[in-house]
Amino acid sequence: MTSTRVLTIAAASLALLALPTMGDAQTAPRIGEGAISYGADAGEATPNSLTLRGRAEVIQGQNRLRADAINGSGADSGIERIEASGNVYFVTPDQTIRGDRAVYTPGDNLVVVTGDVIVTQGQNVMTGGRLTYNTETQAVTMAGGAGSNGGRIRGVFYPDSSGN
Repeated sequence: MTSTRVLTIAAASLALLALPTMGDAQTAPRIGEGAISYGADAGEATPNSLTLRGRAEVIQGQNRLRADAINGSGADSGIERIEASGNVYFVTPDQTIRGDRAVYTPGDNLVVVTGDVIVTQGQNVMTGGRLTYNTETQAVTMAGGAGSNGGRIRGVFYPDSSGN
């Protein structure tokens, strides 16, 4: 496998990291802008996949995806699916999304984080069982799930104290 193909798969898996932050109109870096780095305790690459295991981490700019395992798969036309599992954290300068699993499918522009999802932005916190984020429209949907909240979503939001 050529190093270009490995880097293409790694870059496509970073599409998740190029998402703008929820509730913020800033422009996030796109693939090809800024250095992309990744690391793990172990990993392998094939012409159509990249697998990172053990403290897997992918970084672009100030955005970071961490999980016990990160897998990217696709075909010659590009990446089709990125999965992160086990202690998943997606961290931007403004927010942190935590869950048990995340799946990104570039074909439909959706990132789905499941399993005791917790989103924090400053002091604001929202919890639920499933978060769906559309990378094109920036729409966020949170759904409840089985757990201590009885299938309900929960949130605590603090108003801006500056008067704006």
